[in-house]
Amino acid sequence: MFESVEKNCGYTFKDKELLRRALTLASADNDFNNQSLECLGDALLGFIVAEKYYKLGCTEEEITVEKRALLSDEALAPVSRRLTLPENLICGKGDCNNKKAVPSAYEAMTAAIYLDGGLDEARKFALSTLTPLDLIDYISEVQKILQSRGESAPDYVCEDLGTPKKPEFLITVTVRGKVFKGEGGNKQEAKKAAAKSLYVFLKDD
Repeated sequence: MFESVEKNCGYTFKDKELLRRALTLASADNDFNNQSLECLGDALLGFIVAEKYYKLGCTEEEITVEKRALLSDEALAPVSRRLTLPENLICGKGDCNNKKAVPSAYEAMTAAIYLDGGLDEARKFALSTLTPLDLIDYISEVQKILQSRGESAPDYVCEDLGTPKKPEFLITVTVRGKVFKGEGGNKQEAKKAAAKSLYVFLKDD
């Protein structure tokens, strides 16, 4: 019944009931649904993303930024749709347009794969399907968000910290009294890093 979901997710379940549960909303079955899987999946995804960026040598702040950006409902919703999870949800009458259920389905699927195949399979699934948010033009997105809220475009201040042999730039931007920083080997890279931190703050605000 859910062959297409398994194909899109790149994982075949040994226990098909786990897959069914991951796709079942409480409105369809008050006892057999994906709410607890969603909770477990949320924790698993936080660990998997934190582990990835820890191994890349990121700081605590950088790891936090990546977790917020990658695992927000807004980020997970298109991933869930790409895997055709929403159209395969089992829901009660009148609950088929539950927007919260879309990103939650991805979290539940991650937990189901973990319970069925272990942490390595869950990690493989998550890291191969999560949207790489670095494709986002953070500088443009920040400007759009601020303009939509009637705020002025941010002023990026550049400081040259490097040497001719090893260029290094620090960009700072201040919005609502808060300072956001970004470093890079060139000005654009540093500006993007600063804009990325500001972007996550604005999306959470």
